[in-house]
Amino acid sequence: MSLRNPAVESRLPANAENCYRVTRADLPLSCPMPAMALWNSHPKVYLPIEEQNGRARCPYCGAEFELEN
Repeated sequence: MSLRNPAVESRLPANAENCYRVTRADLPLSCPMPAMALWNSHPKVYLPIEEQNGRARCPYCGAEFELEN
């Protein structure tokens, strides 16, 4: 018997990639993002991507975010 938790499986793995493309719908931008599982991540930090020419880096995990036009 497999114990699966659909609430966790439908979320993105936290910090699983080095670079994420985000849109204005994702603002205000935070890492981890709302769709990421939080159980294995760092504290939430808001990233001022609009003030940084559409690019931001998380000070905790180093993930890079790029704002799509």
